[in-house]
Amino acid sequence: MPSDNTPPAPNLEKLNENLAKVEALTQRLVASLASSGEKNPALEGPGQELYLKAATAYVAEMMQHPSKILEQQVSFWGKSIKHWVEAQESLAQGKMVPEDATGADRRFKNEMWQTHPYFNFVKQQYLMSSEAIENAIQGLDLDEQDKSRVSFFSRQIIDMMSPANFLGTNPDALERALETNGQSLVDGLENLVRDIESHDGTLGVTLSDPDAFKVGGNIATSEGSVVFQNRMFQLIQYAPKTEKVHKIPLIIFPPWINKFYILDLKPQNSLIKWATEQGFTVFVVSWVNPDPSYADVGIDTYIEEGFLTAIEKVKAITSQKQVNAVGYCIAGTTLSATLAYMTRKNDKSVKSATFFTALADFTDPGEMGVFLDDDFLAGIDQEVDKKGFLHSFFMQRTFSYLRANDLVYGPAIRSYMMGEAPPAFDLLFWNGDSTNLAGRLTKEYLRDLCVGNKLSEGTFEVLGETLDLSEIKTPICAVACETDHIAKWQSSFLGLNKFGGKKTFILSESGHIAGIVNPPSKNKYGHYTNEDAMVTPDDWKSGATFNEGSWWPRWRDWLAKSAGAMVDARVPGEAGFEVIEPAPGSYVTAKPKT
Repeated sequence: MPSDNTPPAPNLEKLNENLAKVEALTQRLVASLASSGEKNPALEGPGQELYLKAATAYVAEMMQHPSKILEQQVSFWGKSIKHWVEAQESLAQGKMVPEDATGADRRFKNEMWQTHPYFNFVKQQYLMSSEAIENAIQGLDLDEQDKSRVSFFSRQIIDMMSPANFLGTNPDALERALETNGQSLVDGLENLVRDIESHDGTLGVTLSDPDAFKVGGNIATSEGSVVFQNRMFQLIQYAPKTEKVHKIPLIIFPPWINKFYILDLKPQNSLIKWATEQGFTVFVVSWVNPDPSYADVGIDTYIEEGFLTAIEKVKAITSQKQVNAVGYCIAGTTLSATLAYMTRKNDKSVKSATFFTALADFTDPGEMGVFLDDDFLAGIDQEVDKKGFLHSFFMQRTFSYLRANDLVYGPAIRSYMMGEAPPAFDLLFWNGDSTNLAGRLTKEYLRDLCVGNKLSEGTFEVLGETLDLSEIKTPICAVACETDHIAKWQSSFLGLNKFGGKKTFILSESGHIAGIVNPPSKNKYGHYTNEDAMVTPDDWKSGATFNEGSWWPRWRDWLAKSAGAMVDARVPGEAGFEVIEPAPGSYVTAKPKT
């Protein structure tokens, strides 16, 4: 009588059938890879100069401090040999594995990584090797930027070479293949072929079930109407949820790298819906997804035909002289430039401004800084000059590799090696629904703002004006996120102090998205506050008060002070601006010509 642990007998007929499918899918895979267009090497990795610098620094270190290099090598080989001996002794004593002091790692959750001699040995040796590589990099005599880049791209290689990423050294995938008579490998190969074919021969991991959500169907469902549009954006006015609303309206400018409905995913976590329930008349800009015809659109175009036009339309629709404005991420950077321009023109249309995870000072751009070097920038210039825009694929891939284990390798393992379907996850669906970047804007943003830091230094010119952030006297509230890997909270804080008016800073727990999309009902992440904004970021944090729960109610109270008295609620289409179409509008779902 077999025990409960006896594996099921293989179904040879089913196994052979699946092997035939694998062969057919492999032919499709090869054909798809062969049909991929010519790739720009400058967008696939750092330039050769970085490798040369790293190699030169290592050789110089070896010549100048041979004992240090020898010590590193002896340490690594000593640990490896010690591990090998311990593994042999453990087996000789009837134990499966030697003592494992490598610590917890989400990549190695399967019990066999701890208990099976083969998988445990491979795992421990991989982690030892990873540590040795990282230690060697830390000893290189490079300037800060080069060392940061060498460290980042070395980490990419280290993460890629994890034994969890390969079928022969992944116990989860092997167990699954045996349990399903190879069906999981067939399903995984189908997923891989699908992703490569959908990206024209380039790999892009599908993070969320593309059929699980429909914009305007089960996400981005807040009631509203498009009340204005031009070539740059659609203006959405949301239906009121209270009988009375604050007199001064609220307009939200989302980033144009992704789409606005990050603030309206589901009713329970929609900041847009929540804001209408707090008695605000809410307008949101839905940006166009650029195609080659937007090659000459720059930051000045977004300011003039986007920000300034939208503000004027909202004022006209609500019969108000002022608005309260919000800028999220890159739109926050541009909102700060817009405010500086308006100050030069003595335009006081914005009564208060709120910035979500936005940078005005790029002295320290955070982890994104590894891509802000001439090798990548030259590649982007070539791509933009050739096509007139930067395809959304490049920005999406860049952000994904900032968190490669979570957004690349982990999903790839589940999809391609385990044969699982992508999950129905609204946030990941939105993450994959990215947009192109207009040609001139891409160059200006990367070279003038991110690298040149001209906005912070007071040398950035827009529409005939040289902008100076210190001239802005508008009350400012900046919300940053503690573990943000795209916009460092410390940099956001430093940028806030470039403004001349009264400033409020709120630091939310979590990252770039989860720290902002943090509704009070979930009571998930707290936030820090400190009234003293004219200090260093570290001093601000050390003197801050931690508050349980979402920052949304605190921001509501701050915003209400600039929102005026209560008036009868406004309904879209009642102010002489006819409703063009229901929210979320057509710009958010349009597929541009590429």
